[in-house]
This record gives sequence, structure tokens and C-alpha cells, in this order.
Amino acid sequence: QVQLVESGGGLVQAGGSLRLSCVASSDIFSFNVMGWYRRAPGKQRELVAVISRGGETDYADAVKGRFTISGADVNNTAYLQMTTLKSEDAGVYYCNVGLSIATMKIGGYIGSWGQGTEVTVSS
Repeated sequence: QVQLVESGGGLVQAGGSLRLSCVASSDIFSFNVMGWYRRAPGKQRELVAVISRGGETDYADAVKGRFTISGADVNNTAYLQMTTLKSEDAGVYYCNVGLSIATMKIGGYIGSWGQGTEVTVSS
């Protein structure tokens, strides 16, 4: 199964920015899309951004215009550039992989969950 390692989280003030990174340990033929999820305190894990190898992207409404996903390249890396961070963006961010954006959006990830990287937003 595809293993994921996330990094880049930390403490940031509201309005600030962070860039998260994810590396998937697999050959490039095992998946077609990479996605970022977050688990806010007391809430379920949700998909916030996804990108295909062809560069197609999709975002949760809550982050549109503020977050940018990139990557899903031959190095099996994905990045999440987060700007104008809000307190509600705080949580543990995870990445995972899948076969299509459509299936990822309905829970069709195929990798093993990593440790995630924690984002804390101070007001």
C-alpha cells in the first residue's frame, strides 16, 4: 500500500501562510491523484484539496481562493500552499492518493494514512 509522509505544519498567526508537503512512496503508476485532508478538533477528517497528475484541481468551498494544491508529479509529491489562514483551518493535515478526483471526493483513497502534520492558527 502507498505510504504517505506529511511535513510543513506549525504555528502561524491568523492571516498568515504555511506550505505543506507530502511524499508518497510508490511508483507513479499506482495512483493518479493526490489530495490533502484535514481533521479539525472534534470533527471528522475532510478532503480540502485534490490534484490529478494532469493538473486538474478541486477544492472544498471553505478553502477556495486561499489554498493552492500543486504537485502530483513524477516525484510523487504534493504541496498545499495555505494563505490567509483562519482559526477554523487549524487541525492535523494528511495527504492521501487515489485513482480519480471523483472517487477521492467520495472517500476513495487508496493509501495508508501517515502521521499528518499539525497546523495551529493563533488569533
